[in-house]
Amino acid sequence: MPASDYEILDPRFGKLINGNAGVRLLYTGCQWAEGPAWFAAGRYLVWSDIPNNRILRYDETDGAVSVFRQPCGNTNGHTVDRQGRLVSCEHGGRRVSRTEFDGSITTIADSWQGKRLNSPNDVVVKSDGSIWFTDPSYGIDTDYEGNQAESEIGRCNVYRVDPGNGKVEAVITDMVRPNGIAFSLDESKLYVADTGATHVPGHPAHIVVYKVAANGKKVSGGKSFATCTAGLFDGFRLDEQGNIWTSAGDGVHCYAPDGTLIGKVKVPEVVANLCFGGSKRNDVYIAGTTSLYMVRVMVNGAKTY
Repeated sequence: MPASDYEILDPRFGKLINGNAGVRLLYTGCQWAEGPAWFAAGRYLVWSDIPNNRILRYDETDGAVSVFRQPCGNTNGHTVDRQGRLVSCEHGGRRVSRTEFDGSITTIADSWQGKRLNSPNDVVVKSDGSIWFTDPSYGIDTDYEGNQAESEIGRCNVYRVDPGNGKVEAVITDMVRPNGIAFSLDESKLYVADTGATHVPGHPAHIVVYKVAANGKKVSGGKSFATCTAGLFDGFRLDEQGNIWTSAGDGVHCYAPDGTLIGKVKVPEVVANLCFGGSKRNDVYIAGTTSLYMVRVMVNGAKTY
């Protein structure tokens, strides 16, 4: 029964889901599915299959899945900017790139202070047009998700790309492995997942929340918002009520704005990332290990355009 696809831990979660709408398997056959991004105008979704070095495309109108791009620089996380263009984090290319309307690809960022980036992982575009992305080392640790290499920077940072001059600035430099990233609804807070437990035993598997400066260019503070109870947090997105829907080892976890884990969407594979889509932004598209899933919920995803 669909109701078995949910675990309600707080009454607030019960209002966000429909017990009759279960998790649907849309596609399987990936090696490591990641980075879903929804294109409203075309009614399609793209997502990464990192080790297979391809971006896949799901067409909502007929359920067809095709290859959007291969090779693709071992892309991981994607987002859609305010103009409707695809912005991608490339493990293999060690850059953040943008696909233009004519199909050409523009490099947004590939270095910091003259040194090559590690392997950009996830990305978000702020309302002022600035691009914020995480840069852990997963794409250069081995050849599985990219190309094995030594880090030129020597640490894993979070960066901001200025929309005016394209300058790349490090905004967070004290995380072990920054991963998923998203702004609060009013952009006064920045949430970043740290998956440093993959490299430092005992490191907190948590999402850290930062205060965004009044000028929107820097962050400060940094305190733990939530600790994962199953595996590690990876990618996540917010709904219009400010709840955070995040990947985890046993599915999708939903956190209220106050940091309370209020419920889970159970998925039969480890979840890496998700996004809201559909004509009303109430479909949650879920990238599991080998598969793409979808569940329709009772809340709309936050507008980012």
